[in-house]
Amino acid sequence: MNSQEQAIGFTKGAPFSNGYVSGDTLYIAGQQGKVTGTDIRQQTTNAIAAVRQVAEEAGFRMSDIVSVTIYITDMNDVPTMNEVYNKLIPDPKPARAAVQVAGLIGGAKIEISAIAVNH
Repeated sequence: MNSQEQAIGFTKGAPFSNGYVSGDTLYIAGQQGKVTGTDIRQQTTNAIAAVRQVAEEAGFRMSDIVSVTIYITDMNDVPTMNEVYNKLIPDPKPARAAVQVAGLIGGAKIEISAIAVNH
């Protein structure tokens, strides 16, 4: 790792870091937040809060996010997820992909990864 690189939220022995800064770019690993119950609204709120925490720990803002990938277990939850997402993600919205997956670690309904560029 050179002086332009920094692992965010890495715990020795863990298989990943929560984020990784390389130059002016932050790569945020899939964040679920705390999985509390099965409510997609709360899980989305928690996942976005976890993304925000990683971004801020790395010295980035939510407005620096340029790309988001959402992994969701039930496409029927997308309208509710979008309500929360639209309230918590600042305009202009970043590029985004949403992918339905068969399952997520810990029984989560949603996981969000992101890329941010320090402008």
